[in-house]
Amino acid sequence: MSISRREFLGTAAVAGLAAGTLAADSGNPTLPTRVLGKTGQRVSILAFGGGSRYLAYKEEDQALAAINRALDLGITYLDSADDYGGHLSEQRIGRAIKGRRNGIFLVSKVTPRSGDEAQRAMERSLKALDVDRLDLLHIHQLAGDDDLAQVEAKGNVLDQLLKFRDQKMTRFIGITSHANPATLKTALERHDFDCTQMALNAGQVAMMDGTGGMVPNKAMKLSFETTALPVAVRKKMGVLGMKVFAQEALVGQATPRELLYYTLSLPVAAAVVGMPKLELLEENVRLARAFQPLPASEMRELSGRLSARNKLALDRFFQHHVDA
Repeated sequence: MSISRREFLGTAAVAGLAAGTLAADSGNPTLPTRVLGKTGQRVSILAFGGGSRYLAYKEEDQALAAINRALDLGITYLDSADDYGGHLSEQRIGRAIKGRRNGIFLVSKVTPRSGDEAQRAMERSLKALDVDRLDLLHIHQLAGDDDLAQVEAKGNVLDQLLKFRDQKMTRFIGITSHANPATLKTALERHDFDCTQMALNAGQVAMMDGTGGMVPNKAMKLSFETTALPVAVRKKMGVLGMKVFAQEALVGQATPRELLYYTLSLPVAAAVVGMPKLELLEENVRLARAFQPLPASEMRELSGRLSARNKLALDRFFQHHVDA
C-alpha cells in the first residue's frame, strides 16, 4: 500500500482520535487510553520508558518512586529491555510493581539474535521483573537488512518469540526500530507481529514537495511515519511511538506540547517517553491528560520546519544510537 503524505496526514488526526477513546477508562480516570491495535488491550496514551532516561535516576529509592508515581498518575504501560543497564531497568520495575501488578501492561525487549541466547535473555528478564509472563515482548532495535536476515534465520530470535507466545511466556510479540524505516517496513510486511515500536517525531519526517510528494534527494532517508507506519496501520498492529523529543534534540525548537501532541496525533496507541525527573513525569502526564489531536495543517508546518533543520543529523545520530 502506498499513500501520499498529504493523504496520510489528512487522516492521521482522525485515526489517532479513533484509535483511542479520549474519555478516560473507568478503571483509570487520570489518563486517556487507547486500544493497542489487534491485541484489544487498552493502554494509557503516555507510556513510561525504562531506557537511558530512566537509568538517569542513580538512587534506587528515587527510581522506584518514579515508577510508583507514574502508576499513581494513571500510566499503565511500562517499557523496558534486557540491555537497559544489564537488566537493571527490569529489576527496578520488578521491585516497584510488586504487589500492584494488576492493570499494568508490562513490556520488555530481547536483544540477542540467536535462539539460544534469546531464550537465556528472556529467562533473565522474567527473573528480573519477578513475573512469569510479559504482556508484550519485542525484538529489540532492528537495524538494516542484514540484521533482519539474522532475525528471520531458522531457529533464531523470531522463531523463539513465536515459541514464547505459544508457551504463554508473553501474550504478544512485536519488533522495534529507531534507525531503519525501510527494513522495518519489510519486516512488518513479511510477519504478523501483534505490535511494533518505531521512532515517530516531528523532526525526522521525509522531506516533501509542495504537492505532498517526496523531494528527490537520494541522501534523504525515508521516515518511519511515511514508510513503516502505514503498513502497521493496515495490518492493525498496535503501534508505539518513541524518540518523541529525539533525545532532547528538538526541545527548544518546538514546545514539549507540540512534540508530544504531534506523535499522539498519529495513529499510535501510545507514546513511549523517557522521563528522568519527577517534574518531567508530572508535566508529561498533564499534557497527556489535556491531549487534543493537532490539525493536519499544523502537523505539516511543524514537521516541515523541524525536518528541514534536523532530519539528516538525527538520522545519522540514531543510526548509531543505543538506548541502553
